[in-house]
Amino acid sequence: MKNETERSDKNNNIVQETSVAQDIVQLLLKIAFIVLAVFLIFTFLYGIVRINDVSMKPAIKDGDLVIYYRLDKRFISGDVAVFKDDGRTTTGRVVAVAGDTVDITKNGLKINGAEQISQDIYFDTTQFKDGVDFPVTVGSGQVFILGDNRPQASDSRIYGCIDIKDVKGKVIAIIRSRGI
Repeated sequence: MKNETERSDKNNNIVQETSVAQDIVQLLLKIAFIVLAVFLIFTFLYGIVRINDVSMKPAIKDGDLVIYYRLDKRFISGDVAVFKDDGRTTTGRVVAVAGDTVDITKNGLKINGAEQISQDIYFDTTQFKDGVDFPVTVGSGQVFILGDNRPQASDSRIYGCIDIKDVKGKVIAIIRSRGI
């Protein structure tokens, strides 16, 4: 009787050890699946980048993390886009799309002849000396982007219209990392 009890206890211990090992393997597989899913989502659908310039200040400050959606390349005036500029990733506000004519005069920014007044822009829109000659008509598959911090922004006033294929995506969220 004693031997049968000992054998039964041994079998129960072996079954419990096997069950614990299986549980650990299942947990590790679940964690690996979640990590893979997050990796794929942030590789193909969304992107996250840290912005290291002041072109969009105060909306996006130096050091903020920006989450953007990669698949939507249909921009309208007012959207904030993530794009590459001289090898660095930055952001800017779309002010004109394909077919629009952009003109910057002493009176400010004009799109298709209409003066643009934005409540969120605290600076005058001026031309840069070494920039684009105005007026500019935005071509098919292009956007014209300006930074909100107009005096210090590196934007389409310098390098012209941006091809939509060079735009990484549309900003959907900002994670403020400084000055909270």
